[in-house]
Amino acid sequence: MSTPIRASSILPGRREDIELHTADGLTLVGELARPLEREPVATLVCLHPLPTHGGMMDSHVFRKAAWRLPALADLAVLRFNTRGTSSVRGTSEGAFDGAVGERFDVAAAIEYAEFHELPNIWLVGWSFGTDLALKYGCDPAVTGAILLSPPLRFSAPEDLAVWAESGRPLTALVPEFDDYLRPEEARQRFAAIPQAEVVGVDGAKHLWVGDAEKVLDEIVRRVAPDVSLPLPTTWDGPMETGDVSAYADRTVAAFADTPVPGPAQRRAE
Repeated sequence: MSTPIRASSILPGRREDIELHTADGLTLVGELARPLEREPVATLVCLHPLPTHGGMMDSHVFRKAAWRLPALADLAVLRFNTRGTSSVRGTSEGAFDGAVGERFDVAAAIEYAEFHELPNIWLVGWSFGTDLALKYGCDPAVTGAILLSPPLRFSAPEDLAVWAESGRPLTALVPEFDDYLRPEEARQRFAAIPQAEVVGVDGAKHLWVGDAEKVLDEIVRRVAPDVSLPLPTTWDGPMETGDVSAYADRTVAAFADTPVPGPAQRRAE
């Protein structure tokens, strides 16, 4: 009997806690999820939203990607907490550094994927994570990048120029009602990258609440084009249930005016 896939549904996969080691001596905590019985066709390296305002490796779109996409799309999903960021998985060493020291975090994640021979590496950044992808993600090991709700806050014109020169595919998924950058302005800003694709998502907001399934479909469309879409909303096999209550307060607080208390608040923005 088919069971509906819900926010708490964990589909079969091989999941392991991992550690990333940065060039400046920090240990970052993370998780790698892979298909249960097959090798992945592509790899998502997830760069989470702003940690001073609730962003972490368990932010809901990335959590759902890790819990669903290994089974539904044969993808590997690598997510981790950047320096000073805390989640149920644990707290990464260091402190938030305003998109400066985080360059080492991005490099460590890419190096981990490359060293473990994970195929077809794509960066998936969300909000603050999109700036990290633009600033530090145009690496020879990276196939391309997908940007969710890019604010273009920390990245500079020279970062866009690097991507333009590389020719690597880059897609920006921009909510119609985004708090920072909406589709029309995004098309103007990303015109600096000729190969950039800007996709406006009708009715969506910055946090993608209620629209995670649309986001996952658009990610899969680009990184695993042989997979039929839309992705299934029911599952016929075994399924576990995860506890999402631990994330609810941080999801609501993300991007709010009041920072979330905890390790991620060690350094102000």
